[in-house]
Amino acid sequence: MPPLDPQSGPPIKGIIGSGKAMQDVYRLTRQVARSQASVLLLGETGTGKELIAKAVHQNSTRGTGPFVRVNCGGLVESLLESELFGHVRGSFTGAVANRTGRFEAAHTGTIFLDEINSTTPKLQVKLLRVLQEREFERVGDTQTIRVDVRVIAASNRDLQELVDKDEFREDLYYRLNVVPIHLPPLRQRREDIPELVGHFLTYYNEENDRYVAHVEKRALEALQDYHWPGNVRELQNVIERAVVMATGDELVCDLLPATLLGEKQPRTSRVRGADVETLTYELVQQGLNGAGPNEDSLYTKIVNRLERELIAQVMTSCDNIQTKAASRLGINRNTLHKKLKEYGLEEEGAEG
Repeated sequence: MPPLDPQSGPPIKGIIGSGKAMQDVYRLTRQVARSQASVLLLGETGTGKELIAKAVHQNSTRGTGPFVRVNCGGLVESLLESELFGHVRGSFTGAVANRTGRFEAAHTGTIFLDEINSTTPKLQVKLLRVLQEREFERVGDTQTIRVDVRVIAASNRDLQELVDKDEFREDLYYRLNVVPIHLPPLRQRREDIPELVGHFLTYYNEENDRYVAHVEKRALEALQDYHWPGNVRELQNVIERAVVMATGDELVCDLLPATLLGEKQPRTSRVRGADVETLTYELVQQGLNGAGPNEDSLYTKIVNRLERELIAQVMTSCDNIQTKAASRLGINRNTLHKKLKEYGLEEEGAEG
């Protein structure tokens, strides 16, 4: 793909939206793509961070080189270290052969470190060295390997807040945060929803040999009024389901999930904005009745109750497998284990 003109439109096919919020993202993406600077993508899950990372890579001077993605939240520390830096035979149980790590595989290209906020302090030290010195050793080896790699990192949590809590290294944060790009949640770019719906309709019509060519006015209004906690990824899933279930050529309200239409949710559903309002109201009433001694304790009760409910629901949806649940929650497994114990959910969590 040729380099982008600074005044051109969206930087890569598949990134949809022409509203002001996304135009700001496109402008920053075009500017940073022509540099060698590290990029930090910030935004909620499902906002399209990987698409922007690919856009930066493909429109840079490294565009013909490899683009390697690593989900830092999907593996425990020991496995992630081996995944990133490789290992030599015999370095640990199960290491039956030498293995090339993702940084070596990304040489002359770009490595995208998704969910960088999930990395442990030990790994953060090694990542800092790679960013500063462009060198590392494989696990169990003493030979230094040098690489020429551009690093793009992403986080679904506020890294500055984690730095303030001593949960993320300040020096690594500043090395990653050369050019930050904030991806807006879908609820802040509602004007893009009709365009996104049209794009997904076209895609899933072709994939499923359907012809859902129209959207009922009420259905489109419902799609634009919904708060989309899962962002574009959730919208994509909703449109795919509607296309598959449609019996005619129109997307009507009956094809949309009940929760999207404002109907009462089943207890196994995700925590939504309505739940926040309900819980807040209940706890405020408790505070007014003398149950809450101050604002801080009231806030803590709200957060803890919501967090416990969310963890319990995610654990259920992940068949009580802690590794899988931790990945979905965007935290490491040790943190999840502590939360399960704190909220009395420990017996529900399997170690797998």
